[in-house]
Amino acid sequence: MKLIECVPNFSEGRDRAVIDAITAEITAVEGAELLDVDPGAATNRTVVTFVGSPAAVEEAAFRAIAKAAELIDMTKHTGEHPRMGATDVCPFVPVEGATMEDCIEIARRVGEHVGTELGIPVYLYEHAAFDGRRSLADVRRGEYEGLAARDDAPDFGPSFNATTGATAIGARQFLIAYNINLNTTDRRLAHQVASAVRTLGTATRDADGKIIKNEQGKTVFAPGRFAEVKGVGWYIDEYDRAQVSLNLTDSTVAPMHEVFEACREEAASRGMRVTGSELVGLVPLDAMLSAGDHFLRAQGRTTGIPEHDRVRAAVVSLGLEELGPFDPASKIIEYRFRGARDGLVTRTVQDFVDELSGESPAPGGGSVAALAGALSAALSSMVASLTHAKRGMEKSRPAMENAGRDAQVLKDWFLAAVDRDTDAFNGVLAAIRMPRKIDAERAARDEAMAAANLEATMVPLEVLEHTVEALELALVAARDGNPNSVTDAGVGAACAVAAAEGASLNVRINLAGLEGDTSGLVARHDSALAKARDLATRVARIVESGLDLGDAGA
Repeated sequence: MKLIECVPNFSEGRDRAVIDAITAEITAVEGAELLDVDPGAATNRTVVTFVGSPAAVEEAAFRAIAKAAELIDMTKHTGEHPRMGATDVCPFVPVEGATMEDCIEIARRVGEHVGTELGIPVYLYEHAAFDGRRSLADVRRGEYEGLAARDDAPDFGPSFNATTGATAIGARQFLIAYNINLNTTDRRLAHQVASAVRTLGTATRDADGKIIKNEQGKTVFAPGRFAEVKGVGWYIDEYDRAQVSLNLTDSTVAPMHEVFEACREEAASRGMRVTGSELVGLVPLDAMLSAGDHFLRAQGRTTGIPEHDRVRAAVVSLGLEELGPFDPASKIIEYRFRGARDGLVTRTVQDFVDELSGESPAPGGGSVAALAGALSAALSSMVASLTHAKRGMEKSRPAMENAGRDAQVLKDWFLAAVDRDTDAFNGVLAAIRMPRKIDAERAARDEAMAAANLEATMVPLEVLEHTVEALELALVAARDGNPNSVTDAGVGAACAVAAAEGASLNVRINLAGLEGDTSGLVARHDSALAKARDLATRVARIVESGLDLGDAGA
């Protein structure tokens, strides 16, 4: 699934009715989820954050811009923040599964749509700009009051619209607003640390300590340690401490944990200590996982552990709970969009087994097969972790690290398939119950039945194919893992075999409900089942050999 964030800024921060009308356009689009609305009275500006599928985000952004143009009159607007239009800026940001190219395409389509249909001048910026990476500050120069006199034509739309002003539409990386806490109240020292790590760097001085200026009279700066970082030092009365306040404009270039570590070094060189840090707004999951993995590796621990443990490692190591609670469910953007997980996999073992034992045909064998696959992958991950930590098996650590991470991904895939299988069966039941009194209804029902039967076949087929991966991991665990855990690897393989054979049964019975040529699906089934059975035999031999050695040693 592709997930894109959009963060439009509207030139209205005082009239709640106007703000609500604009955000209502976003929430009305299926597949778009409003995450945050942050109005500012002094700036007379509201920052809105929403996420969704590419199509949903594109539609929601256009609707919001259109509503803002309808309700905001820029001839009457005042505010402290730089601005040039009713919708001042509208960036698209790749999040989960999306690329910058996806966002560039959306930004340009929305820009053309806004310019042509709404008659609003549109300037593209950052990655979406036709002439390279145009900064937002350059695009917004002169603000609203200078639009009429600008000599550079907008990318789309008329040269001037007095009522709406102009809009900057762009594509950029996720901006992380990140503050690092220091054990000082001295803003000057905090600013020194910020200057050392930010892209702009530190003002240069001559031998007498005077700031050096260039021929144009501008301060000459010595570049800082990171690209894509903006920063200042400030004192926060509420916390009674100074902070290094940073904007990480591209965390792939300046990862959060690397900037944190650099601030620790710079603070220490000035006699200070970093006591923790603070995230303002949302953060991408990848940034948190990268940070967690960095600190786990520094401790010599494996990263082949559940996702929530990797996130927790980041929270603790970055000191994100120093100033208040840090709730990943509300702070990580992917988690906010997904919402609370529900379904079979969130129940207790007791609840799941009780549900399974009831009168309903779903969940059934397909969901159980997927669950068996998840148990197999979990056991392989466990063996990998135990091997990674075992003294004397240091040479196995790289292989166990990879196996553990692969097993965690596979475990989560199987868990999702538990509910997918039940949903597929319920889809067949829903199609069966569709009306069929007239020809149109019968045609619609037939089409729905065909799609539902195919899905009910594909889910167990994919489960079967993934059991091959599970058995390959069990083979690595049995062959190269901690000898004391060889039976755990064997149980993992047994679970994978159960998953494979169970999924096979579901594929075979559901194939009967498909029309047309199913030879391709049959071939995939036969190939995966044969591979699974062969791998199971190989793992069993290794496990039995390990047991024999144990008996001989006893």
